[in-house]
Amino acid sequence: MKGRIFVVIMLVAAAAVAGRWVNRTVSPSAAAGRDEARQTFRLGPGARVEVRNVNGPVEVATSDTDTAEVRVVRTADSAEDLEYGRVAVECSGTYLSVSGSQGGAGGLWRWLQGRGHVRQQVTLVLPRRVEFAASRVNGQLRAGEIEGPVEVSHVNGSVEVAQAAGRFEVSHVNGGVKLTLSRPGERGLEVGHVNGNIEVRLKELVNADIDVERQNGGLAFDVPNVTMQERYSRSNARVRFGSGGSPFRITPVNGNVRFESDAPAGATTLTNAVVVVPAMNGDELPPPLPTIPPTPPAP
Repeated sequence: MKGRIFVVIMLVAAAAVAGRWVNRTVSPSAAAGRDEARQTFRLGPGARVEVRNVNGPVEVATSDTDTAEVRVVRTADSAEDLEYGRVAVECSGTYLSVSGSQGGAGGLWRWLQGRGHVRQQVTLVLPRRVEFAASRVNGQLRAGEIEGPVEVSHVNGSVEVAQAAGRFEVSHVNGGVKLTLSRPGERGLEVGHVNGNIEVRLKELVNADIDVERQNGGLAFDVPNVTMQERYSRSNARVRFGSGGSPFRITPVNGNVRFESDAPAGATTLTNAVVVVPAMNGDELPPPLPTIPPTPPAP
């Protein structure tokens, strides 16, 4: 008897899941539910800004201001669904937090039917002199020039940062990474678990030691002060800029890695020829973050 009940439950769940995918296919392109919220706050120099748990793209612009503007647009299949998937915004003079909720709308049954999904789009306008961190973003992340450290993790989409000063950390990205680095400092740069190409542009000459490990792809340096380069195994390389110093660590990467520089060649020890470290056929890396699906709600 218990076995029959279990089979019936499994058949009902399978039918619900099948209906969910059918609903996704035939659902209209325009969402029936939409709301928008805008807020403005004062932020002091060096304030920390955190964005997390966003089911959609994040866009960050910066300017010479002491004001932070937060715009959140949410869309869903119905106005009723917008009672869920809210985005909380909290701010003090030194801290700004933008955080989406994890739960869906109306419980597990509604989620299985393909309903209750709330999509979020976050747009920020920030002072340039901030610390910025983002995590668990199910969409593209783009940020303007930031005169402070940047931390990014678990992004299901590409990451672009127009400028970061000081430490830059990015990990678990299912997409390409493109950034400009100014004044890397003692803590340097760390990029890990990226399923896509990486492009790093340096605003000025830097003394740095670059370690690339477990990379499946090409490696090129259009940087005028490369003083040493070595590919010492099938997927590992070591490169030095100038006299060495700031640690740049990139591992693992399933894609090409390229460094470029805005610095003139006349102030360096080498010409500004492109140094290419040939790719070698190592073991392919599995995609580190194939997807970040919305979290199913509790029954």
